[in-house]
Amino acid sequence: MNKQILTPFLSIVFIFQTLAQSSEISKLYPSKEITSKYHNNWTQKHYKARITHFKNTPLKFGDIVFIGNSITEQGRDWNEKFNTLNISNRGIAGDVTDGVLKRLDEITYFKPKAVFILIGINDLSSLHYEDTDKRFKYIKLVPSSKYIAKNILRIAKKINRKSPQTLIYVRTILPTRRDYLKTDIIATNKYITEYEKKGYYKVIDLFAEFTDPNGSLIKELTKDGVHLNEKGYTKWSSFEHPLINSLK
Repeated sequence: MNKQILTPFLSIVFIFQTLAQSSEISKLYPSKEITSKYHNNWTQKHYKARITHFKNTPLKFGDIVFIGNSITEQGRDWNEKFNTLNISNRGIAGDVTDGVLKRLDEITYFKPKAVFILIGINDLSSLHYEDTDKRFKYIKLVPSSKYIAKNILRIAKKINRKSPQTLIYVRTILPTRRDYLKTDIIATNKYITEYEKKGYYKVIDLFAEFTDPNGSLIKELTKDGVHLNEKGYTKWSSFEHPLINSLK
């Protein structure tokens, strides 16, 4: 085959390979119909929008991935906070453990160097739906603190099974200034710590770093009693910087 014929032939092959790869990657993301039965009505819409964003900006092989809810999403550019280039933000405001389980195919496909998981506060808001903002409606209520921790263990197991070289870190759920959540946050974190013994993940105790003597989120670090302000994110990044730095 001469060079004049070979060049367009190779171009066609490249185009077909690119299209095939794009189609394969597209299948990694939940369809528009897939949300969790534990998402409230607002989250169902936002979850779909974030999944579309992830599909348009897929991970790169060997990334560090932060998985979570609004506390992770609102961290925005984690690379700026940690002075690195390879952290991808996979936070979805309002997400729950069940919602994370439905969107792990992208994570495991791209074989990240490490994943950091912070999830569970919205599960607990579902559990205590009578005390939450009445604008949010839940289809079904999360069963218990133990259910939440077991789901986190399932997330770690699935990542480990499909991407065994990935380091998995689970952050304990942050404290809040909402009294009705305190007891169940402590209970869930106790299960998270207990399940670390199963060997699928290592615990990062964010709760201990952010709690005041009354067991509440330190007032100076939050903007609304649940979410962090800039001081909160600065404290978080300072606390985890040595670990992130070791993964570069």
